[in-house]
Amino acid sequence: MVGKMSDNPFFAPSTLVHELPPFAEIREEHYLPAFERGMADQLAEIAAITADPQAPTFDNTVVALERSGALLRRVQLVFDNQNSSDTTPAVQELDAELSPRLAAHADAIHLDPELYARVRALYEARDSLGLDAQALRLLERYHTRFVRAGARLSAADQQRLREINAQLASDATAFRQNVLADTRARALVLDSPEELDGLSPDAIAAAAENGRVLGHDDKYVLSLKNFSNQSQLAQLTDRAVRARLLEASLGRAVATNGPLAIRLAALRAERAALLGYPSHAAYVVADETAGSVEAVSAMLARLVPAAVENAGREAAELAEAAAADGVGELAAHDWAYYSERVRQASYDLDASVLRPYFELERVLHDGVFFAAGLAYGLTFTERPDLTGYHPDARVFEVFEADGSSLGLFLGDFHARDSKGGGAWMNELVQQSELLGKRPVVVNNLNIASPAPGEPVLLTWDEVRTLFHEFGHALHGLFSDVRYPLFSGTEVPRDFVEFPSQVNEMWMVRPEVLANYAKHHLTGEPLPAELVARMGAAENFGQGFRTVEYLAAALLDWAWHSVPAGQEIADAQEFEAAALAEAGLAVPAIPPRYRTTYFSHIFSNDYSAGYYAYIWSEVLDADTVEWFGSNGRTVRESGETFRAGLLSRGGSVDALECFRAVVGRDPEIEPLLARRGLL
Repeated sequence: MVGKMSDNPFFAPSTLVHELPPFAEIREEHYLPAFERGMADQLAEIAAITADPQAPTFDNTVVALERSGALLRRVQLVFDNQNSSDTTPAVQELDAELSPRLAAHADAIHLDPELYARVRALYEARDSLGLDAQALRLLERYHTRFVRAGARLSAADQQRLREINAQLASDATAFRQNVLADTRARALVLDSPEELDGLSPDAIAAAAENGRVLGHDDKYVLSLKNFSNQSQLAQLTDRAVRARLLEASLGRAVATNGPLAIRLAALRAERAALLGYPSHAAYVVADETAGSVEAVSAMLARLVPAAVENAGREAAELAEAAAADGVGELAAHDWAYYSERVRQASYDLDASVLRPYFELERVLHDGVFFAAGLAYGLTFTERPDLTGYHPDARVFEVFEADGSSLGLFLGDFHARDSKGGGAWMNELVQQSELLGKRPVVVNNLNIASPAPGEPVLLTWDEVRTLFHEFGHALHGLFSDVRYPLFSGTEVPRDFVEFPSQVNEMWMVRPEVLANYAKHHLTGEPLPAELVARMGAAENFGQGFRTVEYLAAALLDWAWHSVPAGQEIADAQEFEAAALAEAGLAVPAIPPRYRTTYFSHIFSNDYSAGYYAYIWSEVLDADTVEWFGSNGRTVRESGETFRAGLLSRGGSVDALECFRAVVGRDPEIEPLLARRGLL
């Protein structure tokens, strides 16, 4: 039942700064009425477009489409963020109910024959409409969207497409919820601090605090991160505990999500066939910068042999260290531990010694924000007067060099039982000149909460993640486009990771590292010799990391290259065969994600797109070289990168943006050098 306008904070635009959602007023019972009214309002707006007696014009059709769905957009951005960042049983139940309804709503728009006829008429006359470049691209993108959504199919095929889309939405939601539930359930509960030997005192204290929060008083709990190889494997000295931790990680959701993965892959293959593609992978990549299955396959195939060879050399070195401890055969749960041991011996670099120099607040303010000031002139002011969606979600106002307000940034850095694993960026308000919106973005991480009164000390990988996710945030904050369809990170999936990966370079820039890497007690800078050893050790372990990643990317590719009608009997057997065929059946290196908890591809937007990370890294490595060798100041280079790429969103072809900045097509050699694959 739709409530009254005055009852629901979603029914009118927020009056807060930059339309920050009024989280203090939003309650779970507001979501369903807002979704229902939002869908009804948008369908009424679509009906008004198709009922217009005037001939279709860019304004009365395409711009009207862009203006439609304001309420639905408002509630969906907030709901999606809560569902990933601070979910509850009620939110999950609503997600399961709404997912197929929202899929049906999208189909009602994209499969509306009268609406598509208007878009098609404009598209066919596009050269005579006198549109500027951004408007022309918007028309072309809408036409592509309608076609890829099935607007040209017969009525019978469209009906089957609707059924497929509804089932896919339901199954993806179930997959995601199963991963979250089993990730919680399989957290490793330990009885004594001795079992955590090797972890730092603050990490042991955090495990005790985690146990208290999760109802395991006087126990120590290691909650699982979303990826396979848990970070504590590198420090835990007890081999049996390491084995239990990895077993808990690798075994997630096998019974529930194996069958779901098979069905999701089959439905996607059937949908691709309906739309005229040989596989879901072919359907996806046709609208990405890669352009073809052959291009992706060739890049991945080029990387696999060198990565496996590199990992083999590393394995031999680790096996020697393991043998000295009486370990006969290097197992998957041993790799990270002995890798850290060899790293310490080879480079005199103990990762645990680094953590006191990476205190969260200092890394955030004197590292991440400082780098954004150097490159782009930004400043940040925390706004405790503005309420986030959770007590951990802090709100910062972002200012330009001239003092004008650019937008809002929310930082939600700590792990909790209600949050999904991993790290990500969401938009709460999308920038658009047409709608008069400024950007509001949020970064989510999963850093363990410390014991009360203790500092939050980061690992080197967590520092990297903080810089990475802020790169996504900058992509959203710098958006300067006219139309919502192009806002911020609305770019091809195999391009979206590029700006975030580029932003990682600031963590090791000497002027930035020196500004934030200071001991949290003494304020002493990270010693120069440690900095030098960190640089020397940067390529250590690249074989493992590249094989781990490629195994996940090629597993995704295998699932989504299956043609319609091919039956898969068992998900784990399919996974093993796919890895063997790709040359990546390396028992000691599990894929970064195994099938049954690979949420990126089965419940998020990365299906047949996980290759995007390394495809984007080609652009990233090339751009980092450009930053260091173009003869400009950091500020000048930052402004060029912002103006030519970060601000453009999807309003310009992605690779044209790259060429506008770097001045040429991308080259793969910088990536190969970075990964130790030359």
